[in-house]
Parts: sequence; structure tokens; C-alpha cells
Amino acid sequence: MRRLTRTLITTALVTAVIAGTAGWASGRGQEIVTGPPVGTEGWRSAGLPDPEGMDPAGVARFFAGLKPVQRKALALAHPTVVGNLDGAPLELRYAANARTTRGEFEGARVLAYDPRGRGQVTLVYGDPARAEHVAVIVPGSDVDAGHVRSVAAMARSLREATGGRTAVIAWVGYTTPVGVGVDAATGRLAEAGAARLTRFADGLAAVGAAEPAVFCHSYGSVVCGLAAHALKAKDLVVLGSPGMRADNVADLGTSARVWAAKDPTDWIDRVPHVELAGLGHGPDPTDPDFGARRIPAADADGHGGYFAAGTSSLRAFAAIAEGDVR
Repeated sequence: MRRLTRTLITTALVTAVIAGTAGWASGRGQEIVTGPPVGTEGWRSAGLPDPEGMDPAGVARFFAGLKPVQRKALALAHPTVVGNLDGAPLELRYAANARTTRGEFEGARVLAYDPRGRGQVTLVYGDPARAEHVAVIVPGSDVDAGHVRSVAAMARSLREATGGRTAVIAWVGYTTPVGVGVDAATGRLAEAGAARLTRFADGLAAVGAAEPAVFCHSYGSVVCGLAAHALKAKDLVVLGSPGMRADNVADLGTSARVWAAKDPTDWIDRVPHVELAGLGHGPDPTDPDFGARRIPAADADGHGGYFAAGTSSLRAFAAIAEGDVR
């Protein structure tokens, strides 16, 4: 009887999480992109260090030991590897990815590009290597290399709100859910994304970039919640969050300041803030009991309006990115 009751509760939760938001998204679960960058076999054949055997600090040391002409030669011969090595010099990665993407992403420099699966890309606005402040935006569902308009707009809006003083990175570096289905209700994709986000932040640190403020939208906040304990970040900001897979801020295990925003028209409010049998993502980060610092967002519109010009949320985001709030 107890097993039957638990099964019924779990079934009800699945229905509530999915049907209670925007409906079921049919189709199979997304295939997670794993392993070293495209072209690694040729890189290894050339006698170069195995990318899977180096952490970002090790990558940085490897390139620091090369002459400028040698670095340039590697970027020309192995652009898909160099362009995706966290810890490699940023300018070298930009040059490598410019060869690979051939101007596909205008208005931004490309710090990473992986064509596998639905495609992943990291777009940069400003200069993280020299900027005093850096921000990283982690998007939620339905974003990939072919659908970056929404997160690119967020990045441009945040950079403009800081007067161009903050370098802003749109990090589409993990396999996101498609629609509202089982992938969005579980942590499978977020767990893989958390490992990739942690390595990306380690790569920024390895090249001397400022510790970033990380802005996590929707399902991206699940990624950030799972990464929090190991993520090099000065601030974690979640917006439109279904939960962070943590009971409270202390449970995240981070020294970063944690902030949360949710506007009253956001449909995320219809998602049950529970976690049971791997379904759901836990408490609402804007709940006072969670312990995050609350960001005003009453004038944001819907699930995607937090970075809209003139909103209280965008002004708060800019202040956080620039370290203007305590």
C-alpha cells in the first residue's frame, strides 16, 4: 500500500510539474554532449597533451610555455580544439572560433563553439581579460547554437545597463531541455551542465579574468544550484527559477552571495516547488525561508522580461555585476 501511495504521488507530481506549466513536450530526451572537443584525435596524433588529462590551470600552463608563433600555429591547425579549451588564452580562442564559425554570430566574439548535437556556443560582449567586472548568463530551456537570440539579448542589455563597463558572457555551454517535459522536470541535463559551467569558470580564473557574477535564468538556475559548491563566482543570481535542487542557501555550499528574482506574471509560479523521486527542483529561491537576497522584479513582464530596459530587475542586476551593492 505504501509503495502504491508513493507511485501515485510521484505520478501526480509529474503531471503537476509538466501539465501545470505549459503542457507536455513530446519527443525523446535530449542527448548530452560529452567528451573532449571535436578534432581531439588529430590533436593527440600530433603529440599534443590530451585535453581530457588537463584541467584549465594545466591548459593555461601549457600555452604559457609556448612562443606566440607556436600558439598561433596550433590555433590554425586545430581550431576546433583550441577554440574550446578552457584555460587557453582568450584572444587565441576567439581567433580559432572565428575560423570555425565564419562570422555566423555577429556582434559578439565567440569564446567556444561545439557543433555536436544541437550545438553549443559562448558569446562574449566586452573584454573579460581586462574588464574589472565580468558577468556570465546561464540560460534555460530551448537555447542552443541555433537559438541564441534570447540570451544574446540579455547579455547585450546587461552590458548596456552597466555603461559598457562590465564584460558579459552568454554561456550556452550545456545541453538544455526542449520545451516543458521530463528533461525540464529532472536534473539529468543540469548535472552535466553544472560540470561544464564549473570548468568554464575555472577557465576564466586560469586566464586572470575577474571572478564573475553568474546570472541563471529558469532551468539555468538548476544548473547553477548543482554547480554552486564548486563554482568560482562572487554572486549567484537566479531569476524565474523552478528551484536550485537545494533546501536553502546554506545547502548550496557556496561563499557567493545568492540573489533571487521572480515577477508576479511569471508562469514559473505554476510549477510546484517540490522535489520527489528525482522530479521537481525543490523550494522557491524567492521564498524568505530559502535565504536568498530578494531582487525587486514587480515591473518585469513574464518569464523572459527580467533584462528588459528600464526594469527594476535590470537595474539591480547591473548594480550586482558592478559590485555596487553589499
